[in-house]
Amino acid sequence: MSSAPTKRYRVRRSGPLNGSVRVPGDKSIGHRSLIFGALGRGVSHITGLSEGLDNAATRQAFRSMGVVVESTDEATLVHGVGLRGLQMPPGLIDCGNSGTTMRLLAGLLSGQRFGTRMTGDESLTRRPMGRVIKPLRARGAHIAGTAGAKPEELYPPISIAPLVEGEALKGIEYSMPVASAQVKSALLLSGLYASGPTAIEEPVLSRDHTERMMLALGVPVQTAGASVLLDPNLEWAGGWEPFEWHVPGDPSSAAFPLLAAAMVPGSQVSVEDVCINPTRTGLLDWLRLLGARISHRPSGHGAGDEPMAEITVTHAAIRGSVAGGELIVRMIDEIPAVCALAAVSKGRTEIRDAAELRVKESDRIATMAHVLGAFGVPCEELPDGLIITGGAPLHGAQIESRGDHRIAMSAALLGLLADGESVIDGAEAVDTSFPGFVSLLRSLGADITEETP
Repeated sequence: MSSAPTKRYRVRRSGPLNGSVRVPGDKSIGHRSLIFGALGRGVSHITGLSEGLDNAATRQAFRSMGVVVESTDEATLVHGVGLRGLQMPPGLIDCGNSGTTMRLLAGLLSGQRFGTRMTGDESLTRRPMGRVIKPLRARGAHIAGTAGAKPEELYPPISIAPLVEGEALKGIEYSMPVASAQVKSALLLSGLYASGPTAIEEPVLSRDHTERMMLALGVPVQTAGASVLLDPNLEWAGGWEPFEWHVPGDPSSAAFPLLAAAMVPGSQVSVEDVCINPTRTGLLDWLRLLGARISHRPSGHGAGDEPMAEITVTHAAIRGSVAGGELIVRMIDEIPAVCALAAVSKGRTEIRDAAELRVKESDRIATMAHVLGAFGVPCEELPDGLIITGGAPLHGAQIESRGDHRIAMSAALLGLLADGESVIDGAEAVDTSFPGFVSLLRSLGADITEETP
């Protein structure tokens, strides 16, 4: 997070938003597509990959380990080197702001016969990594983090020493205390190099992109509800052939134009080819419960057999409600945008079981409470969520993103309905996930501009 902002949004009250748009490819699916392409045998073609900085960090990490990754107008070409073909990088792997890059690579690199060290930007080095380091250690990985703000917690940089000749990761049975697709994926990727099975149980099912891709590539993985088993000792090819995959639109990015339509009277917005994996559709399910006018039209399948659809939201009166439990797991990244919707909904919205938001790019619970208050929205901060009372008139505000892309975009949504001008500083953070955010909203009719302070 830089000390001085390099981009600023100016937002004014807007009239109806209308149109059909596409959003960047899903970051989670993009990271994994690059990983499986790099570990394949031959050249894989990936279309729809996000041009955001997070996926770029994963792309550059593999380039530093000897994988040729080419970008053309049509596709990203990944020249796979096989499971054992990665090379020791010449220096630190810089994960930028991408926690997914760091956590997934922690699993993958724990099984290699060369050492690595990963770091990131100021924001990433404050994010806890013990949740992935500890289970990897339990299976024999030589991995260490760095002491930081909280005693007994581990932070980046992460150092991984090589496995010596004749040494291998062990099988593991791991019951996860908190559902986490990143930790689950790290264990599954390390399991490709293990001498025994990897069995994982989650309290509720987190996003399952890694499992879907493994199944599509013939990896011996089995799933049952919130349990997954990878047994590398079963008969299989020990690798996979190259593939041609399309990365569906990111539902977390699609949330912003769709919720803008739900918030601004007279609006109707469609987003094409969005991933509708059931582990990612918590927001859509919740909107239907609130009385939103929402429809979807299936549009095929993307990478790893991920279902896609065109989603349309038409403005309607929305009532407040309570969101918690497994629903939160399926819409955790969309919660800041949900807070913006709650500000203009009728009555009280209560968000619970979202303590995970405290350790994202910012403390999103505290930050969104501050943002809502700045716009004049009554709000109570809870240890694991927020209570928001909607319906009060909004007034323009000046907001600092605190280096968090979703905070900047959520504040922009509030600005669309506020009296006067709203200014969002630190908007460069949006480039991590949604380059072109401003131009997309402007194409729908929003009064928003981007400038360099």
